[in-house]
Amino acid sequence: MKRNVLTAPVLKTVRWGLMCLALCLASMPANAADEMANTLVYAGENEDTINPLLNNHQELPTIIFSGLMKYDAKGQPVPELAESFTYDKGAHTYAFKLRNGVKWHDGKPLTVEDILFTYEALTKDKTLASSITSNYEDIKSITAPDAQTVVFTLSKPNAAMLDNFTIGILPKHLFAGKDINTAPANQHPVGTGRYKFVEWDTAGGMIILEKNKDYYGKVPNIDRIVYKTVAVESTKALMLQSGEADLAWLNAKYADTFRGKDGYKNIDFATADYRSAAMDFHTDFWKRNGDSIGVLNYALNKDAIAKSVLNGQGFPAFSPIQMNAGNKAADIYSYDLKKFAAEMEKLGWKKGKDGIYERNGQKFSFTIQVRDYEEERVDIAKVIANELKKAGVDMQIVLVTKFDWKAGYNGFLAGFAAEFDPDGVYKDFVTGASDNTMAYSNPKVDELLKKGRATEDPAQRKAIYGQFEEAYAERPGHLLVAYLNGNYVSIAGLKGLDTARVLGHHAVGVMWNIEDWTLNR
Repeated sequence: MKRNVLTAPVLKTVRWGLMCLALCLASMPANAADEMANTLVYAGENEDTINPLLNNHQELPTIIFSGLMKYDAKGQPVPELAESFTYDKGAHTYAFKLRNGVKWHDGKPLTVEDILFTYEALTKDKTLASSITSNYEDIKSITAPDAQTVVFTLSKPNAAMLDNFTIGILPKHLFAGKDINTAPANQHPVGTGRYKFVEWDTAGGMIILEKNKDYYGKVPNIDRIVYKTVAVESTKALMLQSGEADLAWLNAKYADTFRGKDGYKNIDFATADYRSAAMDFHTDFWKRNGDSIGVLNYALNKDAIAKSVLNGQGFPAFSPIQMNAGNKAADIYSYDLKKFAAEMEKLGWKKGKDGIYERNGQKFSFTIQVRDYEEERVDIAKVIANELKKAGVDMQIVLVTKFDWKAGYNGFLAGFAAEFDPDGVYKDFVTGASDNTMAYSNPKVDELLKKGRATEDPAQRKAIYGQFEEAYAERPGHLLVAYLNGNYVSIAGLKGLDTARVLGHHAVGVMWNIEDWTLNR
């Protein structure tokens, strides 16, 4: 059953907002009203920091900042701030020749010092609260032999290094001598990208950008972006319906309410974004029972979840790199309750009088936290809990407004994505890596992910990552559920969104070709 998107109280609020907006537009000078005609209003995610080192899987850093490299339509790294580069395989050395004349949005010139500062922060700043530092652990030295050249020497081969050179560069003149985690520039970002920051209205929940007329590449057609910071999924649908937004990423059920509706378009992207129950190995429960995560897959009807909760806009997940590797030999679990019961018995679990499995005096009962405003995740968690309960496992859902990592919950309903290179999961699953927040540890997984990163031959890499998928499936840290399509909805007059590229977590990356978009109201 589809949700009734607009309730009476919400409609009243929306109508009041539209009336205020109409009065505001009516009082504008004619030229100001004309300017709104080429302003894209995007209902996005909540933001509190805009910094590519700290928020690398959010949308705004990708259009405000530029990296040495960028991703093309096929997800391959190509030069961006670098005019060109060379790679000395024997010396494991990358040398980048910078573009001439690139300026920061505040008018100051981009220099090699900015490149050195950014990468020294990623490799040397132990206080940096970044999830991506493990991507740069193989950098041994960074030098600038002249004003247009930056040279990176690696300690060993790293086949994913060009991907990692896509990270946005920070302006040294705004961050030097400051704590990067808390610097004022995080709320007043200055980059070299296609759009530049104008204003952050925290009270009104919007971030205003305008196109960078001095951009070294193709200058965008759309003059301004008003990025509305929205947490609640239903609110984004309401904003589209009421005319308060031109574009939004919606969950599958809300997106389907717009299909075939006059004045709107549905744009469906492939993503590498999967949902899972991520188990926290800091907790005693999983320290004792981590061997029993994989078997839970037998009790989960993933096809049914994809068809029901995702309205068919997704498919079952068996691997965290399924979209860029996808070794079918790692798809070792089917929906089979008899097999589940047999495997549980092998692991030493016995059903108690209440129908819940027990082992060593402990019930198979654990807690998973889910953010209450993420309706689709809440729905997924409820289905998982119901199906596991039928099989004899008690998964308790704890709804939270913000994840609480100190409360002792046994995990959370997670979303992750490695949309480009399979090395994207290195930071998530290698023991002690920078984004391995759940303390997962598997010696075989460590070995294969390190080997895959250090192997430059494509065929050999593919085989190694296939082995990783099999090793991870045998002893996983997540109960993988489903991959999601990236369901975007826009007004009919927005054109140019290109579905050629696979999107990332939260369907981030939709603006990869925003310079080609046009808006006609």
